[in-house]
Amino acid sequence: MDNKKDDKYYAKKAIKDINTIQRYLKDKNYDEFLEDEELIDAVMFRLIQAIEHIKNISAQFKENNPQIPWGDITGFRNGIVHEYGGTDFLTVYETITNDIGPLKEALQTIW
Repeated sequence: MDNKKDDKYYAKKAIKDINTIQRYLKDKNYDEFLEDEELIDAVMFRLIQAIEHIKNISAQFKENNPQIPWGDITGFRNGIVHEYGGTDFLTVYETITNDIGPLKEALQTIW
């Protein structure tokens, strides 16, 4: 296993977290998500972890993939971390179900 901390390393870590989030939410609608406190905690943890890895990806890769709103991703993470009690879980759910797929696809192009 390659432990070199380069774009590939961080992308693989982020994708692993994204895959886990997608597995956790498989076949769950928003109401089911909202009713399950443990699921919310698990998804939020993995989402924060994924974004932390994404933050470490090189500026060059980000410049080469302007279709991904990198700044919005970081801002989203900051909102989650610093306003957890006030987090809009509908926005989190919609972001995961609608926007995480294109992000994952872009990260997969690293290798």
